[in-house]
Amino acid sequence: QEAALKAVGAHVVFSERVSGTTRDNRSELAKVLAVLGAGDTLAVTRLDRLGRSLLDLADIADEIAKAGAHLRVVEQAVDTSTPAGRAFFGMLATFAAFETDVRRERQAEGIAKAKADGIYKGRQPTIDADRVHALKAAGAGPTAIADAMGISRQSVYRLIAEKGAP
Repeated sequence: QEAALKAVGAHVVFSERVSGTTRDNRSELAKVLAVLGAGDTLAVTRLDRLGRSLLDLADIADEIAKAGAHLRVVEQAVDTSTPAGRAFFGMLATFAAFETDVRRERQAEGIAKAKADGIYKGRQPTIDADRVHALKAAGAGPTAIADAMGISRQSVYRLIAEKGAP
């Protein structure tokens, strides 16, 4: 991706190894949006590299426009400096969000089928529930149990509720 951006004349490349599913923890995206100014162009290889949520993509596009800059999506021929480019951006953003939703549905269906087939059992418990119940039976309160085991009180409450204890 970096080579493709340099090939189209990118002077500075911001690179991030975080998923574009949400804007959370995307420090490089925050940096590039902070330095964009009038007349600048933010180039990305594909729209889904910028974001996958329609709301996030719309927010990012709005921030770029407010900075007086434009967005260029190299592999998808989008350039928001033109009316046609802005329209195409909107369509691609909608399809990117749709693709994310479909992928999420397929993943959920696959997990449900694997669970039904006994293949997928989920993550193994990391908390010793028997010890939680033993400490409770010995008279320890939720805070004492949480402190003794290095877990949250909410985890203690959840495990106690799952067992059906008062």
